[in-house]
Formats: sequence, C-alpha cells, structure tokens
Amino acid sequence: MKSLEDTVELGNRLGQTLKPGMTLLLEGDLGAGKTTLSQSIGKGLGVKRHMTSPTFSIIKSYKGKYRVHHMDCYRLEGSDEDLGFDEYFNDEDIVLVEWYTFIEDYLTSEYLHVAIRYIDETTREIEFTPVGDKYIELVGELSENTIN
Repeated sequence: MKSLEDTVELGNRLGQTLKPGMTLLLEGDLGAGKTTLSQSIGKGLGVKRHMTSPTFSIIKSYKGKYRVHHMDCYRLEGSDEDLGFDEYFNDEDIVLVEWYTFIEDYLTSEYLHVAIRYIDETTREIEFTPVGDKYIELVGELSENTIN
C-alpha cells in the first residue's frame, strides 16, 4: 500500500466483500495499521459508529450489514480466561481479531490471515493468507480489483 488512503480503500472493499460467518486474523506490530484497516472494513460493512481499538474492553460489537465483533486480545497475553469467545465465532457475524495468538484455542479452523508490515511512515505491506475455500474465493474476488 502506497498510502493510508490505499489501506482505507482496500479495507472498504474487503468489508463490502465479506460474507456472514467470516473471521479475519490481523497481525502486525503496534502502529502497523490494524485498527485503521478494521475501521475501513467496518465502513465497507456499513458500520456507522466510529470503530475504536478495543484494547481495554477486549471486544466491541457494531451493527452494519452484519454484526461485526472487533477483538483486541493484546491484554490477554498469558491469560487462560475465556470471555465467551465461542459465542462470537458463528455463521452470522463478522469477527476481526487483533493479537489473535493470545486466543488461538478459541479460533475457528478457517479464516483469513491479514499480515500488515510497517515499511515507513506512509507505506505498509499487506499480505493475505486464506485458510479454507471461502477465504480463497474472497482473496480471488479482491485480487480482481487490486490497488497498484
């Protein structure tokens, strides 16, 4: 991505392409752009409220075309606390998970892994790794309209 605008546009298109029951695992260092991408995905899904990082609340839910659950599991490092994650991973809602490695035992077996790498102040590299047929199809739909 050459700019913040590119990232926002990609997130918006991704949000418009997501289907009920999909899970996105977002990976990247602090400040890489996970929350910015999540916000733009939310906009693509029709979320009207401003999505903020749920760092202190762990999970925030929003209404859009589908219900969107945005999780930031950073504060769960080393914890074995179950916050009812299985209720969020269902066939109707969209789930965006930042710092997913801290709740791996609760994750679905199929998902879209999104790695965001900080290159410099204005440049990010975003890589999609689909796990499961519906995610392979999703990435195919997105790549048809890739930003250069």
